[in-house]
Amino acid sequence: MVISRKQESPKCDIFINKVKLKQTEKFKYLGTIISNDGKTNREISARTAQAKINFQKMKTILTNKHISIETRKRAFQCYKEPVLMYRCEAWTISKQIQNKLEATEM
Repeated sequence: MVISRKQESPKCDIFINKVKLKQTEKFKYLGTIISNDGKTNREISARTAQAKINFQKMKTILTNKHISIETRKRAFQCYKEPVLMYRCEAWTISKQIQNKLEATEM
């Protein structure tokens, strides 16, 4: 994969033992989606989807009125935020993506 700002990524032929490797548009490395355009849209979409799944799994706890609001808030922070914000220091963020992240946090 060649990472480039151009609409069409440049082609780069890589061979190992005379076998040409397939060029890909994206791949997952250490749990992070890396795409050939250098943008993080796919990564952030995957993170927000996983955070929503985690929220659904914990919905019974987070909406339980017998558990204090402070405990529910801590549970939310422990299970949703790490999934959503994993490797966020490496993201390139546009205003649209920032709005999406803020909406997911609510």
